[in-house]
Amino acid sequence: MRGAGATARPVGRTTHRGARTCSVRTELVGDSFDRSFVVSPVVVSPVVVVVVSPVVVVAWIYRGRMVAGAATSRAGMTRAAPASRASTHHRHRGGASRECRTRARGGRGANATRGRAVVDGSLLSAPSSARRRPEDVVAGPNGYEVEQRALEACVERQVNDVRAPRFNVPEDTLDAAYERCREVTAEYAKTFYLGTKLMTPEKQRAIWAIYVWCRRTDELVDGPNASHITPEALDRWEERLEGIFDGKPVDVIDATLCDTLSRFPVDIQPFRDMIDGMRMDLVKPRYETFDELYEYCYRVAGTVGLMSMPIMGCDENFEGDVKKVYKAALALGLANQLTNILRDVGEDAQTRNRIYVPLEDLRRFGITEQEVLRGMFSPSTGKVDDRWVAFMKFQIERARQVFKDAEDGVNCLHKDARWPVWSALDVYRNILDAIEANGYNNFNQRAYVPKVDKFMMLPQSYLKAQKAQTE
Repeated sequence: MRGAGATARPVGRTTHRGARTCSVRTELVGDSFDRSFVVSPVVVSPVVVVVVSPVVVVAWIYRGRMVAGAATSRAGMTRAAPASRASTHHRHRGGASRECRTRARGGRGANATRGRAVVDGSLLSAPSSARRRPEDVVAGPNGYEVEQRALEACVERQVNDVRAPRFNVPEDTLDAAYERCREVTAEYAKTFYLGTKLMTPEKQRAIWAIYVWCRRTDELVDGPNASHITPEALDRWEERLEGIFDGKPVDVIDATLCDTLSRFPVDIQPFRDMIDGMRMDLVKPRYETFDELYEYCYRVAGTVGLMSMPIMGCDENFEGDVKKVYKAALALGLANQLTNILRDVGEDAQTRNRIYVPLEDLRRFGITEQEVLRGMFSPSTGKVDDRWVAFMKFQIERARQVFKDAEDGVNCLHKDARWPVWSALDVYRNILDAIEANGYNNFNQRAYVPKVDKFMMLPQSYLKAQKAQTE
């Protein structure tokens, strides 16, 4: 029976020092595997580390080597941590957990579920009272204030190099969990995954762990069980997040994020803010102004930039204000999300009854919601309505300006991050050109960048990435 595979009981073993370590095991059993929240192909906005596959191919050729897989890259990596390092995250409970709380059962059917990430189905039986209502998120502080709060928290944590306590887990268990994250990323975000291959093995694994957490979160409101998700379920997911930052993972996938937090100074606030973005999706299918849309874009895309920045890192000679680099990451997240919205207008309207473009902008160009929902074509010529063309030109120009803002911080990044980020920026910005080439028809035509065009942009992106910006 589906959903019956997770057994909630702690398991563990005692080490030679008497400390209790997590021995969570992930085994898969055909139909008994808990599929209540199986990941399916949806978009989680990549911000800092997205790169197209041609970039990686050429990078591999240029560098004259193939990057080893995650399972073999662990060799020689230390797991020692300074005893004085302490966590200062929210709701700190005094150090790393000595035990994990669940295990997944099974043994057969691993191939059938290869690459799947699963969220605990118990979220469906969440308590009846929500601690944070979606309506309160919508009515709360504006997006600029929310973003600034998170930016300051992330910068402070990175500048002070504050990491979570080292999480004790058997090496083979952790390796297997990271391998699972790698499989999920490779299967459902191919270009994103290949982009991570330009990084060091440790950074790869950290980004995979973050990606899978973001994907699981996104699946709550856009996945196959989205109709069953309640505000209380998102409360449970946030409590689970707090457990991860406290060193108390529910499953081995959570354990990879625990391990990442002990290696990089990642703050909890952008993770909280992304969950609030899911809360917004439960109750807000329209955005009246660009300021309202800005908040949503920050919560679902800018947050990824804040999560990723501590892993990407600044150039080793950078002596400037770290806030500048974080602001550029936020700008790239906003630009990418605006591009996603413009590319997917028809899909969002027709399949989800969502209109993300600001309603005040539609009115400015004399366009109604109903026209967007059915598509705007001239009855006489079949071409896209002139009003929509003018509207899209305005929106595209705004997105291009945000991409320009994002450029300011790219060369402040560490040398192994600059080329992937420049490539991502250039390719994603080119989607706007593709929308124009389609005659602004984003109702039933999907804009994309052909592989040959991606290759042609690669040399220029590489040249842009060569000179470090140190202040």
